[in-house]
Amino acid sequence: MEHITEYVLKPSSPCNCLNIRRASRATTQFYDKMLEPSGLKITQLSLLRHVKRLEPIGISELAKAMRIDRTTLNRNLKPLVDVGLITINPGKDPRVKEVMLSEGGKVAIEKALVFWEEAQVAMKEYLGEEDLTVLVKLLAKLEALEQ
Repeated sequence: MEHITEYVLKPSSPCNCLNIRRASRATTQFYDKMLEPSGLKITQLSLLRHVKRLEPIGISELAKAMRIDRTTLNRNLKPLVDVGLITINPGKDPRVKEVMLSEGGKVAIEKALVFWEEAQVAMKEYLGEEDLTVLVKLLAKLEALEQ
């Protein structure tokens, strides 16, 4: 497991939005690095876990559950379909396409979860339990801005 032992604080921007975006990008890069041995990115693991929990699920419903737009979801689904981790099939309603995990997708999740759990522990160690709890509450509050 990678432990974060030192860090250099970077100058903040007067723009809160930019600071949040920078932190989001750094966090994503950290998780992607930790997940690298699994072959998945954090966005892909998140998508696969949503599908596992909700399958079979229509693309529009999945986009809503993940709180992303349908175009972004379709763009993120394509590489996972291409490597055989998910399948997209016609639903009961011919206008709806349903997303499901393949067996390979289930295996990929299990493999990646080991590295994700290590990343979670490293992040908790880095921030400390109290700061992490505050951060999660603040992030939920910021997400509530979305209409």
